[in-house]
Order: sequence, then C-alpha cells, then structure tokens
Amino acid sequence: MTGTTGATDSTGAAGAPLHLAVALDGAGWHPAAWREEGARPGELLDAAYWADLVAEAERGLLDFVTFEDALGLQSAAFHRPDDRTDQVRGSVDAVLLAAHLAPLTTRIGLVPTTNVTHTEPFHLAIGIATLDHASKGRAGWRPQISSRAADAAHFGRRTTPQLTDDDVTDPELIAKRLRGLFAEGAEVVEAARRLWDSWEDDAEIRDAATGRFLDRDKVHHIDFRGTNFSVKGPSITPRTPQGQPLVVSLAHASTPYEFAALSSDLVLITPHDRAGTVAILAQVDEAVRRTGRDVNSRPLRTFADLLVLLDDEPGAAARRRARLDEAAGAELGSDAEMFTGTPGELADLLLDRRSAGLDGFRLRPGTLPHDLTAITQGLVPELQRRGVFRREYESTTLRGHLRLPRPVGRYATPG
Repeated sequence: MTGTTGATDSTGAAGAPLHLAVALDGAGWHPAAWREEGARPGELLDAAYWADLVAEAERGLLDFVTFEDALGLQSAAFHRPDDRTDQVRGSVDAVLLAAHLAPLTTRIGLVPTTNVTHTEPFHLAIGIATLDHASKGRAGWRPQISSRAADAAHFGRRTTPQLTDDDVTDPELIAKRLRGLFAEGAEVVEAARRLWDSWEDDAEIRDAATGRFLDRDKVHHIDFRGTNFSVKGPSITPRTPQGQPLVVSLAHASTPYEFAALSSDLVLITPHDRAGTVAILAQVDEAVRRTGRDVNSRPLRTFADLLVLLDDEPGAAARRRARLDEAAGAELGSDAEMFTGTPGELADLLLDRRSAGLDGFRLRPGTLPHDLTAITQGLVPELQRRGVFRREYESTTLRGHLRLPRPVGRYATPG
C-alpha cells in the first residue's frame, strides 16, 4: 500500500527498509521499571547511563533514539501533577543530553523533545541547529506543546487551558481544548525552519588570504510574525549538515495530525491494532491533503509507537509484566499499543502492521536496559534474518537513514 505519506508495503517493493527507533525515558516506560533487577535507578541523572543506552541502540543499527522532556515533574496523570513518591521523578534537559551524546556516537539519530509553548523559538532553533552541527547531521527535534496548565506557573507570562479528567478520556477532546496551542506550535516550527535557512549553505567563505570570513549577502533576516511572537533573525548558527534537522511529532487525534502535516517530517501515531493503523493513516493522509502539503517534495514518514516487554522464552515477558504490575499496584496502561512476548512474535506483528502502510516503528522499552537489549540483540537479528532490516548503516545523517532529501534553503541565491 502506498499512501500520500509515501509508505510502502512489507515486501519492500519500493526498496524501502523497515525503520526502527527507540524511545528512551528514565528506567523504562513501566512505572515500576526502576525497581526491576538490572535497573540502574541511582544513575538516571548520570551521562554515562544514557551513553550506554544510546551505544547499545547504535550497535543495533537503529535509525534514531528519542529523549523525553517536560517542564514539570513526571506524573501518573497526563494532565496534572501528583505527589507520588513510588515512581521515578526528576530528569535532565533533553537537548543538552543529546548534545553530550553526539560526539560519543557516529551514526544513530538523536531526537530530543522540547516544549514550544513556553520556550522562545529563537533559542529552540539554535539549540537544535547546534545539535546537528555537533552530531554531524544526526539531529532531530520533537516539538511538544504544554498540556498542563501548571507548567505556565514556572514562567509567569501566560496561562494555558487546564484539562479535566473528562477531557483526557478522549484524544479528540484534548485536541479541541488545545487547538490554539497546536496552531502556535506550528508557527514555532515554521520560525525555526526559517532560521535554519537564514544562512545559505555557502555563506561562510573563511578565506584567510583575502580576509573574508562571511558573505553578508547570504545571511538573511527572516522577519517572521506569528500570532503571539515575532522573530527578526537571522540565526547565529550557520546552516547545518542536514540543512534542516528532522522534525518529529507525536499525534493522537485530528488536530495533531494536522500539525504533523503542516510541520513535521515524521509523525508518530498510536494505533492499537491493524484496523486502527489503517484508519489513522487515512486520517493522516486526509490532513496532508487538507493542508496542501506536496508529498513529492516533502514526504511525511509515519511510525507507530509500541510499548514492548520482550523475552526469548515464551511466557517470560508476561510473567515479568505481571510482576511489575504487582509492584506498581496497577496494571500497565499506555496511550500506545502494548506488546508482551518474544522478539520473533514482535517481528511478526511489525511486518503485519507495516503492510498497512507504515514506514517504521518507535519502540518504548518497558524496562531499561533489559528491553532495549532484547530489541537490539533479539528483534533486530530476527528482522535481519527475514531480510527487512539493514545489516549496516548506509548513511551518515538522520535524513539519510530515512531516505529523506536535504531541503534547499528558501533564501538560497539562484545559481
């Protein structure tokens, strides 16, 4: 199946490989993961802990890793803080973490999450551009709106909608309440993209003999005016190896699908079965058509999120999940589909879902490092045996891994 997003079926008839990414978060995506044998709860703020995880992901030839971030402490509730003390609380800045890991890795993409509701677009743009330079073209960016009104209190400049318990029962209700913030988020991404383009590729001359370091005619003011902010430009950071770092968004409903169609290079969706995958991909395609995006020049990659607990022995992952649920005092819940089983069974599921039109998957390891190594040392070899996953990196940039073109700068001088 080939949709407007550019996905292909599981046979790889168009030469497209299956893509895999991993979402890294704390001790893992299960709330009790930090209590599991082999976890490293005392090291969650240590750079070496994250370096070990990303090195393992790179050994598994994964396309990229994502790093979660937020403006408030983690919470069991999506929309409000809590006072729980039995779950992981506290984290490090995702962009700074990714920048630290950039010189420690060589091929894997690094995609931090940042908040776009309370953070200046100029600072966001130069931070991600710097990461692309530091990683030599492996930076991505997941812009995230602020879904908690409590976040605004850290800044004191504005208020944002307070979601209710009724709101969070339906993704469409959430999207409706937050529609204005998504529109503002799209403007933030547009401003960042213009800043990334504000230096032409050959603006830097660096000719010591003539004393010319810069061609000032190739550095441009962007003069962007949004609903709530304006940005004069230019950026202080020259154009990056990828031209524009990869923009990734997570989408659960119609408004976020529209945000992805307007602003993203890759959208993460959260279906819970094959029929849901087909239905959501159709909604994404409709959002692409509605926004007028030209997918020939700007293809939109689609990944599905899955929370996974993996063990080689049949039944072992289910027993581990039950033990974790008991420790947490509740069954594991997630916005994404949850898979518990063996790497071979997961490979079957991924290939079936891929035939619905997906380009790849972002896997959320239930526990770290256990489920990450099960992905890299169990799932990846199984997919390689089936001939659907790379045996070596074929590109040095994140856009290259995903077979996405390097954009031409919008201010580039003709000729």
